[in-house]
Amino acid sequence: MNSTPGRGGQQQARAPRSEAAKASLAKTHTLFRTFVVSVLGAFFVYQLDVNYLWLATILTAAGVVLGVVLLVRAARLRESRLVLFGTISGLVVAAVMVLLIVSTLVFFDQVREYQACMGRALTDRAAHACMVQFQDLLPTRVR
Repeated sequence: MNSTPGRGGQQQARAPRSEAAKASLAKTHTLFRTFVVSVLGAFFVYQLDVNYLWLATILTAAGVVLGVVLLVRAARLRESRLVLFGTISGLVVAAVMVLLIVSTLVFFDQVREYQACMGRALTDRAAHACMVQFQDLLPTRVR
């Protein structure tokens, strides 16, 4: 076994954290976990059905708010880079979710009809017919 600790043979000891620093780190990690659950939850709820769009909207809004809080907290308190990277990535996913939700709200009736048609489609031909019907329902400028 190699008994040389750390880089270059020097042992780098971290200074023990104070109780306030430990509490701050624990709060940041709890906020981060809640943020990840809300963003992923919004994504998976959006995949379920257009009738649950209200829940996806609430989860996305919560994710955006938590993401901004975490971003400010990570920058101000110099938290872990992993938390910072995860927060930025989650905010990108949340921004995509906002665009999806807005476009679904604009074309709510068309999307609901498409989902109902796809739910009844048992063959590839029927699924293709649903796609063609959906494209026909959209305004010509969107296609």
